[in-house]
Amino acid sequence: MVKFPENFYFGSATSSTQSEGAHSIDGKGKDIWDLWYEEEPFKFHDEIGPENTSTFYKNYKSDIQLLKKTGHNSFRTSISWSRMFPEGYGEVNEKAVAFYRDVFEEMRKNDIEPFVNLFHFDMPVAMQEIGGWENREVVNHYAAFAKKCFELFGDIVKRWFTFNEPIVHVECGYLQQYHYPCKVDPKAAVQVAYHTALASALAIKEYHALNQGGKIGIVLNLTPAYPRSENPADVKAAQIAELFANKSFLDPSVKGEYDPMLIEIIKKHDLMPTYTEEDNAVIKENTVDFLGVNYYQPVRVCARASLPNPEAPFMPSYYYDPYVMPGRKMNPYRGWEIYPRGIYDIAINIKENYGNIEWMITENGMGVENEERFRVDGQIQDDYRIEFYKDHLTWLAKGIEAGSNCVGYHVWTFIDCWSWLNAYKNRYGLIELDLETQERRIKKSGYWFNELNKNHGF
Repeated sequence: MVKFPENFYFGSATSSTQSEGAHSIDGKGKDIWDLWYEEEPFKFHDEIGPENTSTFYKNYKSDIQLLKKTGHNSFRTSISWSRMFPEGYGEVNEKAVAFYRDVFEEMRKNDIEPFVNLFHFDMPVAMQEIGGWENREVVNHYAAFAKKCFELFGDIVKRWFTFNEPIVHVECGYLQQYHYPCKVDPKAAVQVAYHTALASALAIKEYHALNQGGKIGIVLNLTPAYPRSENPADVKAAQIAELFANKSFLDPSVKGEYDPMLIEIIKKHDLMPTYTEEDNAVIKENTVDFLGVNYYQPVRVCARASLPNPEAPFMPSYYYDPYVMPGRKMNPYRGWEIYPRGIYDIAINIKENYGNIEWMITENGMGVENEERFRVDGQIQDDYRIEFYKDHLTWLAKGIEAGSNCVGYHVWTFIDCWSWLNAYKNRYGLIELDLETQERRIKKSGYWFNELNKNHGF
């Protein structure tokens, strides 16, 4: 049997934008997803925007009962900055305060530990209009928003995260055009990354100053970079891919400083951000108490086969080509490799290179299209999802056995949710969401997850 400690956190994760709905009521300001959907709805799968998502705003009490039924002892969600502060700062929205307070209290009543994240790709439009993360002023507004959340909810919430997957809004917003503002501007990307790391450190500083007896961390999507071969050129390619994909936020968050090799590359391409020594000191002195890790897939790279175009805007792939490993196992619906051993490699990396800091898996999951194909007697028989979890948990348990300080495992997600540009194309939930009726039905994996928590393993 694969066993986990008695006090291990088993649960799932979601975000405010992807689950709440209610995007135009009770005083919520617009975020960049509302704005982008208004501007370019054709870029969203089936032209479905964030207006309703999984209707958690309306159904949170019954949804929390479903969390209980599916064996959750913990649950991560996020606070919408634009719901709390419609203009990004100024007067707090009291209806938002009442909603979030009630959600967290309801979770506590049901013995579910709230893990609360402060930013999940959902910049308020009012903040984006003054430059978003490119603007140092927005960093201060974020720190003030974070402080207000700690003051309002810190008596109930004892586990906080500053950001979810910050590398995503950097790459997708400023290099690859998958997120608003859809720029291709490497200089801006570096500035945004620096300001995000600084914003995280400032929020940590505010939290520690309040002495509320909890812990604060950051959620990073770690994608271990594997070289094609032991050839030195392939190994170096993987080393550089690791710098951008993982170490760019992992090092400042845990160690308080950037890897010198990363700084050297940024300088070489004339992309250094604007910063002050005071801001560097804030990053140095305010590191995370614990770490959240989202793991879905590895990165495989090899030495470039051709010289990069000197005229093209800089991308990390200047230094490597993606490598398609023969025989790799795939999730065909998402186009991602399934490599459970990666979770063990992350565990050992954190143990050996990051002071064995306390950490947890904050997301791991498998999105599948047309799941109704697998319905038998009214229930989706998602054995493929159970196998996915088991394979990853087996390697996670090996990492813990080897001494890695992992305290929990959260899956993505509890109820099928809206996804940024894919809407409801791929389903990830332990619970099925009927889009027509909003009815919730527990899948086979939801019942299995309940047993997992009950037995502390499988």
